[in-house]
Amino acid sequence: MNALSAIKQYQQVSASSSVMGASPHRLVQMLMEGALERIAIARESMARNEIALKGQSISHAIQIVGGLQGSLNEEAGGEISENLSNLYDYMIRRLLFANLNNDESALEEVSGLMIEIKMGWDSMPDDYKH
Repeated sequence: MNALSAIKQYQQVSASSSVMGASPHRLVQMLMEGALERIAIARESMARNEIALKGQSISHAIQIVGGLQGSLNEEAGGEISENLSNLYDYMIRRLLFANLNNDESALEEVSGLMIEIKMGWDSMPDDYKH
């Protein structure tokens, strides 16, 4: 994982002092949490017909997912990295669709996928969290 890329991406989303001391594993968790938060804001904004906030929130979620995708190490991760990259690409396309079509179900789908990825990431054995 490219920690510098993850730091830059997270700083665009949220100015947090906890980023600087975070491990690469924690940075990825923070990015996933940020994406989930932005998707939740987009869903609420969609329900209230707050178009500008919805678009801004989805745009931030797309940036975060793109940052996660860009931080993958395909050499070290092999097939897992390739599969994650394809999944992140799909999630970005679904977020764009949700934004263009005011489709809450697409936001729910992406949120569900991110939760599944995050659950796997969170349950990673400590030996791999460096």
